[in-house]
Amino acid sequence: MNEITASLESKIKDGTAVVGTVGLGYVGLPLSVEFAKAGLQVVGFDLSSDKVTGVNRGVSHIADVPSESVAALVRSGKLRATTDFDALGECDVAVICVPTPLGKTKDPDLSMVVDATKRVANRLHAEQLVVLESTTYPGTTEELLLPMLNERGLAVGRDYYLAFSPERVDPGNQRFNTRNTPKIIGGITPNCTRVALSLYRRAVEQVIPVSSTSTAEMVKLLENTFRSVNIGLVNEMALMCERLGVDVWEVIDAAATKPFGFMPFYPGPGLGGHCIPIDPLYLSWKLKTLNYRARFIELAGEINSAMPEYVCRRVTDVLNERRRSVKGSRILILGVTYKRDIDDVRESPALDILRILDQRGAEVSYNDPHISELKLDGLSLVSVDLLPGVQKADIVVIVSDHSAYPYRRIVEEASAIVDTRNATRGLNSHKITRL
Repeated sequence: MNEITASLESKIKDGTAVVGTVGLGYVGLPLSVEFAKAGLQVVGFDLSSDKVTGVNRGVSHIADVPSESVAALVRSGKLRATTDFDALGECDVAVICVPTPLGKTKDPDLSMVVDATKRVANRLHAEQLVVLESTTYPGTTEELLLPMLNERGLAVGRDYYLAFSPERVDPGNQRFNTRNTPKIIGGITPNCTRVALSLYRRAVEQVIPVSSTSTAEMVKLLENTFRSVNIGLVNEMALMCERLGVDVWEVIDAAATKPFGFMPFYPGPGLGGHCIPIDPLYLSWKLKTLNYRARFIELAGEINSAMPEYVCRRVTDVLNERRRSVKGSRILILGVTYKRDIDDVRESPALDILRILDQRGAEVSYNDPHISELKLDGLSLVSVDLLPGVQKADIVVIVSDHSAYPYRRIVEEASAIVDTRNATRGLNSHKITRL
């Protein structure tokens, strides 16, 4: 361990280190709050002046982060936000937490990571730690970030430090948060890992080192590929059970009584969110560059992406049984977020279901207590009142099973229901068709 390493670790330990978080979204803001709660000085950077203004006023734009927490930290002087990236030069740590979406061709779009890294590289100084948290393909930190940062003439592991720590945020999870979710750390060198561990140990209860940045990057992709593949399996099981006339939910519940060798996953209308629909495709893309085809990933992707169409077919079947066509039918979608009790519609299967039904001539509407309005492909919708909407609809489709919904009353008032989440479990009615 050299003098620079010891000096930076000392700053982190005594709380004089300044942490800069680049990106104040669903990863960056919670992380900023935890670092500030741990006694470190935190500066949040974002291109959005609205986010920056809100944070400086003590207002949180992330549902899982109470405004009261932000306001208290701002008042104490531990947290502030800015659009001025020159302030990165004053930071001892720069944590990059920007989105990594897929492009139109399903290839990784790292433009925001590149932009953020350039901003950090232009202000990089000795005795500074840089951490990437954005989900990406194995090799990104070493192959993309390292050369950009090395252009400053500083030596990694000696003059400055570079690591990868995958975000493990689960929006809406009441049990696990940034502080009590174990954190994976992989550095370019052992010194890089050491310094990054000292940082995260201040704000996270359990920190787990791995041997390299590529290993840390792969950990994140394995976690979400595991979920994607198993959801694909259970979605296909739902398709098979329909053909066989078997209740897939009963099958899963019975299988889950086995105390070993089985983990229950549940079918649904398709994948949504910022991770599961996207992360496996990062891995698949990387492997294609190595002349390897990730067949499990691709097959699971095919099954999961076809689920919105399958839901629409079930809606069509139910309407046909009632001597109605999709065209002209009033169809109410309950819940448009990608999962229950959050306010995020990214990659939500509800959006595809709305598009498909609209294209087929249905009069579509939706209700969601977390989303007041939607705009997609020229379709502009406002959340309708729940029970009047249910009463007017020819069929109700439960897509996001929000806990606020009074399901018994919904069943009583609805003409017909397609339940894609088993939200009406325990309610027996001829009106209900479950996935």
